[in-house]
Amino acid sequence: MPGHIFGRSTRGSLPIAAAGEGCYILDAEGRRYLDGSGGAAVSCLGHSNEAVRAALHDQLDRLAFAHTGFFTSEPAERLADRLAAAAPEGIERVYLVSGGSEAVEAALKLARQYFMEVGQPGRHRVIARRQSYHGNTLGALAAGGNEWRRAQFAPLLVETSHVSPCYEYRGRAEDESLEAYGLRVADELDAEIRRLGPETVMAFVAEPVVGATAGAVPAVPGYLKRIREICDRHGVLLILDEVMCGMGRTGHLFACAEDGVAPDMITIAKGLGAGYQPIGALLVQGRIYDAIAAGSGFFQHGHTYMGHAMAAAAANAVLDEIEGRDLLSAVRRQGARLEALLHERLGQHPHVGDIRGRGLFRGIELVADRETKEPFDPARKLHARIKAEAFAGGLICYPMGGTLDGVRGDHILLAPPFIISDTELEELVDKLSGALDRALAA
Repeated sequence: MPGHIFGRSTRGSLPIAAAGEGCYILDAEGRRYLDGSGGAAVSCLGHSNEAVRAALHDQLDRLAFAHTGFFTSEPAERLADRLAAAAPEGIERVYLVSGGSEAVEAALKLARQYFMEVGQPGRHRVIARRQSYHGNTLGALAAGGNEWRRAQFAPLLVETSHVSPCYEYRGRAEDESLEAYGLRVADELDAEIRRLGPETVMAFVAEPVVGATAGAVPAVPGYLKRIREICDRHGVLLILDEVMCGMGRTGHLFACAEDGVAPDMITIAKGLGAGYQPIGALLVQGRIYDAIAAGSGFFQHGHTYMGHAMAAAAANAVLDEIEGRDLLSAVRRQGARLEALLHERLGQHPHVGDIRGRGLFRGIELVADRETKEPFDPARKLHARIKAEAFAGGLICYPMGGTLDGVRGDHILLAPPFIISDTELEELVDKLSGALDRALAA
């Protein structure tokens, strides 16, 4: 008898996930799937971490939930303290929510309220980048620059300007250095702020390493520093979205650390709870918090489950594991190993145009022709075929279409657990290579 779940798709049916063992998920029929993408870059500790499970049992025995309109909680306070201590310079306050979209939505609303509080009510415009993704709530979706995701909801979205992404594989000229390219595309932000009028712009939103929509595209050297300079020049807030690339995924707890940039706000989620609880956070510069405190004293926002004690307990346990087991070093080491394996197996593949990323956050861009970089016909839905072939072969990965412009282009995103072994990395690349070849042959 059909069930009553309203899932992501009305077509087909999905196996029931029954158990987790390290880097694997087992379905109800006993089939094993290597989680090569952490779901969607979520399951950074795998699926059966004993320490996180124990922390959740302990917290449940004491307190599951207390509404933040009346109480704070010890795990929430402790989580905020340690995140602020580890964050880039100037970040002093942490607003705990239930996921990435909520974190981005909170950032946009706080940016607007901040300028109201400091007497600059004309600042309301948001600038982001094409081929970005910042979440599925209406504000976050408006900030995102993926046309396929935005199209049918366009009448509901607030106006947002979009400038070029920092997408070196597609955008850098042959005679242009990485640094020169980065400065050129960063300067588009300056031009757009001037076009709109600096007094009207409140924030620029960007992912340090672009995740779902482009496939682990990192900023080139110098790009984010120039972005920071431009935002400072015009009094615009810099919001870095690390929902997917943060919390150790690139080998640094905060991805922007590798770029040497301290933003005004950072959004995190996914790896913060590692899938053991839904949680996200907005991290904020002290001066922004102080402006609210000196003004209305109230952030006009909120969600029922923000600061949830169980979720905060899970996140604290996740951070304990990352720190106590030195998993950031493991991410850098195994990320280099994964990169080498991908180049060894796919580097000369006639339909692999680019292999990129940082740490255990890797993208493979597929092309019909390596010389011209011509993408495959979107009607072929190559990304969907690869996903299906990989899954049938016992591999979970994250292929997506529309890499170039929301319509054309295919890529595969990999984000395996931080605990992945050499043998499991070899299995991942072997199964992925086979799935790619089968999908291309279909």
